[in-house]
Amino acid sequence: LYEAALSRSKADWIVGINGTRLFTTLYHKKLVVGRVQTPTLAMLVERDGKISTFQKEKYFNVHVGKGDLTADLEKVKTKEEAKRIAAACEKKQAVVSSLKQETKTVNPPKLYDLTTLQREANRYYGFTAQQTLDLVQTLYEKKLLTYPRTDSQFITDDMEDTARQVISIVCRQLPLFSGVSVTPDIARVTDNSKVTDHHAILPTVQLEKQDVSALPQSEQKILNLVGMRLLCATGEKHTYAETQITLSCEGYEFKTKGKTVVQNGWKAIEELFKASLKTKEKDDPMKSLPEVHEGDVLDSVSASVTEHFTTPPKQYTEDTLLSAMETAGNDQFDDDTEKKGLGT
Repeated sequence: LYEAALSRSKADWIVGINGTRLFTTLYHKKLVVGRVQTPTLAMLVERDGKISTFQKEKYFNVHVGKGDLTADLEKVKTKEEAKRIAAACEKKQAVVSSLKQETKTVNPPKLYDLTTLQREANRYYGFTAQQTLDLVQTLYEKKLLTYPRTDSQFITDDMEDTARQVISIVCRQLPLFSGVSVTPDIARVTDNSKVTDHHAILPTVQLEKQDVSALPQSEQKILNLVGMRLLCATGEKHTYAETQITLSCEGYEFKTKGKTVVQNGWKAIEELFKASLKTKEKDDPMKSLPEVHEGDVLDSVSASVTEHFTTPPKQYTEDTLLSAMETAGNDQFDDDTEKKGLGT
């Protein structure tokens, strides 16, 4: 840690101060160079370049289906070819040539460190990283949240009882989660080796005495977000069965995917939270599929063509930029190197 801090301070002098002087005298205008700022700016410029030089291309998808089952052949280059495939399959037989089913598990997310909280507050509420930091700092000063400037997503073993207490307070005090009953798995979020100076951001036991409705809306939003993450992180796994179906028709293969939830687990809390938002998050594109078996034959299927365009890369949001900063340069190191990107 000492060596890392020393190299950062040297870089600030060697790169930051000298670079700033150089560019300012060269261009007769104050131009600031920084160890974190300049590479971040480079990422923005590179993304802008990709967007401005992007040439959109047209492509076509062919769909065949019968009843509730529709499968697709994607990314056909020309309209003529797509129409030819659709015409060849129209009113013909399609066979379920393959059906793969596997059960998948989505583990609960980790607790919030500052960056993750900033990213999600930006995604759900449109807060900037600075606004989130200010709100978390205010709630910390009101003794309702633990210390905000942390890069840990875990708590220490000795905090288990406190965490249990806080979880029951969250379910009583935050109207959004009132009546939620949980059996928390605290062991999942405890790891002494991953807590350096400060543990993950949690509500405090002082929340018990607070009239939450008396707080400003923006502070209530942050409390809901941190409370939601605590309940999710200590919740049960989310399990679903994913089915991939391939239909063969006239020598072409059409594919579709779907899923059925086996155990909702921690996602139930997340869905409760998302339902309270004014903006609706895009739902999972995976649909539920009708019951079919390998070798089933669908008679007289319908076929259609849809037209699509390739899309340029998206502009960075605070959420995606923070994520890119955290992983910047990772591809230049081995997997087992401890890395922190550009910091945040």
